[in-house]
Amino acid sequence: MGLFTGATKDTGSSETRKLHTSYGQLLVDGEIIEVGFVVFRDTFLFTNKRLILVDIKGVSGRQTEYISIPYPRIVKFSVQTGDSFDLDAELKLWIGNDTIPLEKKFNKDVNIYEVQKVLASHVLK
Repeated sequence: MGLFTGATKDTGSSETRKLHTSYGQLLVDGEIIEVGFVVFRDTFLFTNKRLILVDIKGVSGRQTEYISIPYPRIVKFSVQTGDSFDLDAELKLWIGNDTIPLEKKFNKDVNIYEVQKVLASHVLK
């Protein structure tokens, strides 16, 4: 669990190559996975073009939803850190004209500040 980084899909770290092997069919020509975060059963893929959320559904985990969010559609975001009793952190994304944010929880294995940094580097361009 945690953060996977890499420069390109050909020369990236072994973790990034694993992400490309698992999710490469989702990518368009010229798109690469720059960094990935695995949280519980879900995966956050930051590419050079968009954020892809891989959401494993159900108890059996047989259904998977792939949510594709172009960075320009993210109008704002927030992170909330956990405290000593609740170690989970939370990310909220407001997409387009939606008034209700997309919310995702992160466990203590993922550095929420690193997630925020990667997201900000794409959204604030």
